[in-house]
Amino acid sequence: MHKVKNHNWQIGRDMKYPYEGHRPKKQFAAVFDTNKCIACQTCTLSCKTTWTSGRGQEYMFWNNVETKPYGGYPLAWDMRVLEMIGGGSWKGKTYTGKTIFEKAIEERKDVEGFLPDLEDWSFPNIGEDEVTGEKMPQGIHIKGFPHPMWFFYLPRICNHCTYPACVANCPRQAVYKRPEDGIVLIDQDRCNGYKHCIAGCPYKKPMFNSTTTRSEKCVGCYPKVEKGIQTQCVEQCIGKIRIQGWVSTPEKAREDNPMDYLVHIRKVALPLYPQFGTEPNVYYIPPIHVPIQYIKQMFGPGVEDAVKIYRDKIVNDPIMQGLLVLFGSSPEIMTKFKVKNGTAYGYNIKGKLVAEAPVREPNVIREAYDKKLDVYRMDVT
Repeated sequence: MHKVKNHNWQIGRDMKYPYEGHRPKKQFAAVFDTNKCIACQTCTLSCKTTWTSGRGQEYMFWNNVETKPYGGYPLAWDMRVLEMIGGGSWKGKTYTGKTIFEKAIEERKDVEGFLPDLEDWSFPNIGEDEVTGEKMPQGIHIKGFPHPMWFFYLPRICNHCTYPACVANCPRQAVYKRPEDGIVLIDQDRCNGYKHCIAGCPYKKPMFNSTTTRSEKCVGCYPKVEKGIQTQCVEQCIGKIRIQGWVSTPEKAREDNPMDYLVHIRKVALPLYPQFGTEPNVYYIPPIHVPIQYIKQMFGPGVEDAVKIYRDKIVNDPIMQGLLVLFGSSPEIMTKFKVKNGTAYGYNIKGKLVAEAPVREPNVIREAYDKKLDVYRMDVT
C-alpha cells in the first residue's frame, strides 16, 4: 500500500502512514495516573461484565491492568514490538528511529507487527506484584527517588489512536475511526476474521472471537460517550486515577480543557510508546518511583519533566491540585474546569456544573479522650 506523509506531534515530525490523516471533529482521550493505581481490577471487571461476557469472549479483557516490568497481556506484547523496530531513538523531542509503519516498508508490508499465540492471552496477571531492582537489606528505609526496588501497575484500554495500525492493516476496511469522536470500531458485518488488525496493533487491543469468527475490541463505551457520560472503566474506578474527555492538537490546546491542560499545557500526561507511531490518545502520568531510563522508553523524552512536576511542583500548583481532585468526581465528561478559592469546578459540554471538590480536605483534630463517650480514640484526625 502506498504510504502518505502525516504529521505526528508525539514524535515531533512527519511520518509515513497508509492513509491520509483526517483528524476527527473531536478526539476521544483519557488520562490515567499510574501513581494512584492499586490494581484492584474494578475497571477490568466493570468492562468485562459490560462488554465481554459472551461465548468466545472468555479470555478477553478489553481493559486490563498489568504489573510492570514483568507483566504483559498478551505475553511480552511491548518487548516484542520494541525489538522489531529496534527500540527506537530520540534526538531531543524528535523521534529518529522507525515507526511500525516505516519499519514495515523494508519488508513491503503495511504494518510491522506480530500475531500472538492463543496461549499468550492465557496469563493476564502474570508478573503481578513482582518487584525488580537492587537487593535491599532487611529493615532499610527508602528515603528518595527512584526506589531501589520497584514495580508499578499499568492499566490499559484501546488507545483509539489518531493513526490506528488496526485500520491500516485491515484488508477488508472493516476497522474504522469515527469522524465525530475519534473512537475506533470494527464493523462486525464486514470483518472476515483475518486477524490482521490483531497482528497490526502494537498494543494488542483487538481480539479474536472464535465463536463468531470475528475480531472485537474496546468500543470506548460509545453509547455512554454519546450521552456525555464517561466510560465504564473511568466511572467505576474506585481509586479515582482516571479522567476521560477530548484532547486537542498542541496548537489548539485550551487551558480550561482538562485533557489539554494535562497533556499540552503542563505536559504531565504522556502517551504510551509514542515511538510506535500511532499517536495513541490514552495518556499516562508516569510513576515517580521508577528509574527514569525504564519509563523514558515507555513514555518518551518528556518523562523527566513530567516526573519533576508531579513529584516536586504540584505542592505549589493549586490549579494542578484542583484538576487532580476532579478525577472520578463526576460520571459526566468534563470539557472545562476551573480552580477558585480552594475549590475545583468541572463543567460538561453544555457548561453545566457537574463536579465540585475542595482542593484540600480540612483537617479536624479531636481530643484523644472523649469525656462524653468515655472512650479513647486510636485516630484523632
